[in-house]
Amino acid sequence: MTAFLIRRLAGLLLTLLAASLVVFLVLQVIPGDPASLMLDTSARADTLAALRHQMGLDRPAWIRYLTWIGGLLTGDFGISYTYATPVSELIAQRVMVSLPLAVLSICLSTTIAIPIGVLAAARRGRGTDVAIMGAAQFGVALPNFWLGILLILLFAVAYPILPAGGFVGWEKGFWPALRCLILPAFSLALPQAAILSRVTRSAVLETLGQDYVRTALAKGLTGVAALWRHAVPNALIPVVTIIGLQFSFLLAGTVIIENVFALPGLGRLVFQAISQRDLIVVQDLVVLLAGSVIVVNFLVDLAYLGLDPRITHEGAK
Repeated sequence: MTAFLIRRLAGLLLTLLAASLVVFLVLQVIPGDPASLMLDTSARADTLAALRHQMGLDRPAWIRYLTWIGGLLTGDFGISYTYATPVSELIAQRVMVSLPLAVLSICLSTTIAIPIGVLAAARRGRGTDVAIMGAAQFGVALPNFWLGILLILLFAVAYPILPAGGFVGWEKGFWPALRCLILPAFSLALPQAAILSRVTRSAVLETLGQDYVRTALAKGLTGVAALWRHAVPNALIPVVTIIGLQFSFLLAGTVIIENVFALPGLGRLVFQAISQRDLIVVQDLVVLLAGSVIVVNFLVDLAYLGLDPRITHEGAK
């Protein structure tokens, strides 16, 4: 188990280092002047020189990289050129929208997908299975931004139950803030639930065909008990893998939904930073979001230890 954890942790650190190096090379070392890109080529020479000095572009690339990494490790993300505000403050404000939205979305997706995926597997080939898989296929093809617009028209315009967009802030109270996230969360969760339900069905069907399930049935265990006691627990590894990937996507890939619902989250900040050519913010956010994906995948690897003890034994060899 210790060897397994050491290998995974070493892989995590190397992947984070590689991601940061790629981001730095793409934005600051590949031919081109980042300062000119931010200010436009018509900017005055003294203004360009001041920005180059502010960004450290007058220093060697390796010094700039080490300084940037050191700043990230100590919480110093630099100063946004557009907002004239520390990037760490911008991220801290926006993550309080994106993180709850991602958590709410993945909870909704999991709550919907796993039961219906198990039900479809239990009713394989019957009308229930066909109906669920047909709905799931439609959900996979459904763009989440289009679903978001439909939800706005239904629950904010036709029946004004929930707000159509914006975010009041957590300081206004838990429920008022949560109401602002319900429609965006469902817009993100339903297409993800469609994918997860199909994975759950396939995983459960595979475990139902295993010898230990047939043995349990032969010993007199009921079909429902064999399903929930043996098949579902052993089918969770691919399901957990997909949940981890979906959570990473929901945290890092909500640019469109956050713009549809005018939510001040990380996705919208990335969009605004790219539009305003604020490369300092873009660089920090890209490596932060890439790091979140890597860390979530590491946590999924740790979850495997609880789901399948065989992984622990293999890691100890």
